[in-house]
Amino acid sequence: MTTNMEVKDKSQLRLRLVFLGAAGVGKTALIQRFLADTFEPKHRRTVEELHSKEYEVGGLKVTVEIMDTSGSYSFPAMRKLSIQNSDAFALVYAINDPESLEAVKSLRDEILEVKADKCTPIVVVGNKADRETERQVASEDVVSTVELDWNSSFLEASAKENDNVVEVFRELLQQAHLPSQVSPALRRRRETFPKDVGLLRPPMNKTNSCTVS
Repeated sequence: MTTNMEVKDKSQLRLRLVFLGAAGVGKTALIQRFLADTFEPKHRRTVEELHSKEYEVGGLKVTVEIMDTSGSYSFPAMRKLSIQNSDAFALVYAINDPESLEAVKSLRDEILEVKADKCTPIVVVGNKADRETERQVASEDVVSTVELDWNSSFLEASAKENDNVVEVFRELLQQAHLPSQVSPALRRRRETFPKDVGLLRPPMNKTNSCTVS
């Protein structure tokens, strides 16, 4: 698997995560909940925003960049550039919006085309899990597609209720194959990486798993 992960020297590493999805699915809300533990219920149109957080463990400095992208298809060149320059991807849809899931499928195809790597780290996120009474997308169907057919990871989350938000970032970092001395199991926002790797979810049994090279 190829990666854009940048290692400036033996003590510094830079990793970029990008959030993609249709407009209004809650990409910005997930990022803001993780970074600032805040939630803004009113939808705010995003073109592109880059956030940066620094962590340190054992003398190794890790800069995690989080790219928040537009849900509009009016910026294809910008989206392609974001894909080219990123290491791991969160594809976000809303559980009460089946069309947003279709957008995720299209975005995945675009990622694989741009990166030319079927093993590109991708985590599919079903956001707005707090709206269970409005659900129109069955999680069982998404799990089957994402984990078995796509060989990627799947989580449902709620930025509003702060449910599974940290786990989304934990999974992204795990899928990005950070060096073994840097645990991707983020325990709390705004803290250094914890040493407890036991927090990680055990690997899924997949028949077409990718090998890291």
